[in-house]
Amino acid sequence: MNVIAPKSPALKPVLTARQRFVRAAHCQPVDRSPMWLMRQAGRALPEYRKLKETYTFVQLVQNPELAVEVTLQPVRRFGFDAAILFSDILVIPEALGQTYHFKETGGVVMDFAVTSKADIEKLSVERVVERLSYVDKALRMLRQELGDQTALIGFTGSPWTLATFMMEGASVPKYSRALQLFREDPKTYYALAEKLTDAITAYLKMQIATGVDALQIFDSHGGHLAATEFPEASGRWMKEIISQLGGKTPVIAFSLGTHGNWNDLVSTGANVLGIDWQTSLAEARKLIPENIGLQGNLSPTLISDGTPESVARETKNILETMRGRPGHIFNLGHGLTPAAKLENIAALAETVKNHK
Repeated sequence: MNVIAPKSPALKPVLTARQRFVRAAHCQPVDRSPMWLMRQAGRALPEYRKLKETYTFVQLVQNPELAVEVTLQPVRRFGFDAAILFSDILVIPEALGQTYHFKETGGVVMDFAVTSKADIEKLSVERVVERLSYVDKALRMLRQELGDQTALIGFTGSPWTLATFMMEGASVPKYSRALQLFREDPKTYYALAEKLTDAITAYLKMQIATGVDALQIFDSHGGHLAATEFPEASGRWMKEIISQLGGKTPVIAFSLGTHGNWNDLVSTGANVLGIDWQTSLAEARKLIPENIGLQGNLSPTLISDGTPESVARETKNILETMRGRPGHIFNLGHGLTPAAKLENIAALAETVKNHK
């Protein structure tokens, strides 16, 4: 008599970190929320600080081998699902002809401020990709290093956010010049935004060609605009960029301080919306369509001021809030600060990895 053995239960296929991240970015089912942290590469890590004893920030950004090393440091230490290129949003103004550097005391200084139509006319889009060839090289090296195991994210600043820096010519307590130009002379502001849009589009297409798994647009100063101003000053330019990227590589839009402008952010065409720490993730979940992913949104101050226990507890709360919602990517609600505690980052990473 033949005895038929009972079928063993089918094992769920194990996702690589890269698969997990890419699936979540497309709002497809995953085994758990993938994770990465804004500003994960850099100032919070002792191995980065060691490099900074020898190299300036700009040297680290512009040397592909060093940029690769800094990008990989947090992935090695914490096992994040995605690496984000170590770079800066100000590489675009520099490639347009407006050089920047970081002061020893902190903050950015640019060689000149864009204050007139003549300054805008001097900015040259034609050689942006050529001038940013060091980014192309770093991303290609990273794609090879990460292989199929870990996702790779490229990024840029939004036209609005870059305009705010370019018109001040430095980091300042209050960014007012771009806002004043937009309100008083929108035609001239549009001329600057158009050049930035063209430059950013070319830059992101270059990044797509290197094999990045996603792109993030940092609209870090989006919250400086009134809700009625946001669509024309920022939203329309991000929409223009995203519409030209081909639709295969998912785009994450992170617009800080614009909570409540959901329709304007959805209309950019981004696949994923970054939710800042000031915003209720539960509310965002209710209001944003389920075919758009949500990224976020643990407060960065908890990483610097909290304990591993408080970080683990709040991380679990966020994961439970997003349980069953396709397209959640765990992140902070803004970037890691230099005061971030390594034990708190580790507690966050372990909590996310063990959440079922």
